[in-house]
Amino acid sequence: MLFITNRRLLEGTRSRVGRSVRFDLADNQPGPSLFFCRRIGPEAYEELTAPVFLGRLRRSGRQQVLVYVHGFNCLPEPKVFPDAQRLQDLCDLLAPGMVEVVPLVWPCDDDLGLLVDYWDDQDAAEFSGLGFARGIGKFLDWRDRAAPEEQCLKHMNLLAHSMGNLVLHTALAKWGRDHGGLHGTFRNIFMMAADLPNDCLEPGRGGEELAAAARSVVVYHANDDFALRSSKIVNLRNKIVSRRLGHTGPRDPARVPRNVVVIDCDSVNSEYDRLGHSYFLADRQGAPGVVLQHLVASMRAGHPPAALASPAGALAAAAGNDDRPPLARPA
Repeated sequence: MLFITNRRLLEGTRSRVGRSVRFDLADNQPGPSLFFCRRIGPEAYEELTAPVFLGRLRRSGRQQVLVYVHGFNCLPEPKVFPDAQRLQDLCDLLAPGMVEVVPLVWPCDDDLGLLVDYWDDQDAAEFSGLGFARGIGKFLDWRDRAAPEEQCLKHMNLLAHSMGNLVLHTALAKWGRDHGGLHGTFRNIFMMAADLPNDCLEPGRGGEELAAAARSVVVYHANDDFALRSSKIVNLRNKIVSRRLGHTGPRDPARVPRNVVVIDCDSVNSEYDRLGHSYFLADRQGAPGVVLQHLVASMRAGHPPAALASPAGALAAAAGNDDRPPLARPA
């Protein structure tokens, strides 16, 4: 599995094609360097460097790329990579040969308790977003400078979960400020249970840059997401009283860009996860959940369906069957 990271490596920052690398898990400060790597297996990683990484991505037999930005309190092996592999396997079940999942691994804590970890990870997410804006630049430079036979024509999609949305929002807002926006570089941006203020997509809050970066921006939210209820309380530390985007959806839908689609997952999120927060993978029987099948259907069609499928139609949605009763309320 290909992945990108700004976690610090025990082998240092001097990149070399083919070197074996290990994460320095004792150092959770966001590093200034980006590393383009491949996971060979658990705890076994190889650095590729950006040109080799991007060349392999272009030559992959899969049709689209889904960059996955994980949430807070996640270490690479116990959580990030296994979740990314599950996501890959479930996408393969729904749409064989269509999706290549590429995790974006940013530094998190997991040793000081959830509240302290939350504050530390929030800072790390913002700094990581600034660094990953450089990664966007590397991709665009490679794409635009490549010879015609080397150009990557795959559709690029982004999936951010929970605090991973802070990484994403920071990266795209910085790129927009510095370079004038990405203008539809991505096909879809999926904001899953976003741990962001619910006005973050409004004018002046970074929403213009994020929305301009994709054909469609899909916001998945659930009112009984208990993790995000806690996030609202934790943010009182910074004297911020704001409901979260992944909890309520946009504060004022009339003020968000027109290509933002809002999907209410309140009817299903608690069925897939005890806290109602990580509801984008499988159901309790291990089958692709209706939220994931909506995401895959969006990538297949190029635009998101207006609502989730019924549980009985979990596989039908990816096949393009629209004759399904809606389970969630369309926004």
